[in-house]
Amino acid sequence: MKLFIFRLFTLFVVSVSLLCCRDFSPSSYVLEFPRAPDPWITLLGEPHWRLEWLDPGGYRQITDILPGSSIEIELPTTWANAVTAWPYWPDHNLFPGLFKPAGALFPLDVSGEYLCLSWRSGPDTVFYWELTLANEQNKAKMPAFFDWLRFRELLKSGTLNEAVRKDPWLVDWRSVAERTISSNFDQRRLVPESSRSMPIPVPAGFWYGSSPFVEPLFFSDDEIPVFPIRSGINVWVSEKGILKCTNETWTFTLFLLPREPCIL
Repeated sequence: MKLFIFRLFTLFVVSVSLLCCRDFSPSSYVLEFPRAPDPWITLLGEPHWRLEWLDPGGYRQITDILPGSSIEIELPTTWANAVTAWPYWPDHNLFPGLFKPAGALFPLDVSGEYLCLSWRSGPDTVFYWELTLANEQNKAKMPAFFDWLRFRELLKSGTLNEAVRKDPWLVDWRSVAERTISSNFDQRRLVPESSRSMPIPVPAGFWYGSSPFVEPLFFSDDEIPVFPIRSGINVWVSEKGILKCTNETWTFTLFLLPREPCIL
């Protein structure tokens, strides 16, 4: 059953205004970044960030932020906008796109002069960009017109696939966006992308994935580690090093210096 469809953006803005009591007159906001998961920080250090957003002219902007830095960006106040922050670690050859991003939706995540990015909003923003990419002609199906309030409610709903509720990055958001543009949104498409198990002879211990929500994998000394592989480049990190793999191949990069154990 189709849960919801695109609505007029004017109605969306009015409903958000009433529910959130926002003042949309300011157009510049300081970005508030979330803390990276502790295992990422322990093993890799504080992340750099690559930001993506639409400026008031509707042009896509991209900039890089050093660890601990702050930035203020200008946003259009007349439509829903996505701000995506991809964490990356250039010293470890872990570049933007390998780890799942944090994000924020304007105006839903505005708090005073701040736009608050979170890991939970990361999938929202990637879906926003995928809708933009999939939509070439139908202006009525621009992501600014999408009912983001109900979308967020759905991701918290008990009717959603349990695995996806715990980790929304299991969904193939590009496929969902393409089907949404070609027909309408359907929550039955929000299911985990298929994976295959791949045995890889890497060191034992805890392995942490590229999603901030995924549970770590643990392998003992007397077993061959087996990893779930999905489309694209899959990344895991451990105290020993970094594993990158696809359906066809894998590489393991050993850390030159020992890392402190991760405590969950």
